[in-house]
Amino acid sequence: MNPSKLRWRARRGMLENDLILTRFLDRCATRLTPAQTAALLQLLDLPDTELFDLLMVRSEPAPPLDHPDVRALLEQLRAA
Repeated sequence: MNPSKLRWRARRGMLENDLILTRFLDRCATRLTPAQTAALLQLLDLPDTELFDLLMVRSEPAPPLDHPDVRALLEQLRAA
């Protein structure tokens, strides 16, 4: 996915999520693999509160999100 389209798709209503995602995309958008992009799009389908809980390690991914690509991307997002 085009980095600018991905950035637009990543815009959130919750400021905290928006800041984390923007910081991550500023550093990594052009280097994301197709698997990482797919994992990010899955995370972006979540409501803001669920995404924030995952980013803040208040919860862990549950099926169908519980797979290695999503977990690896969450680690990268948490480090952002």
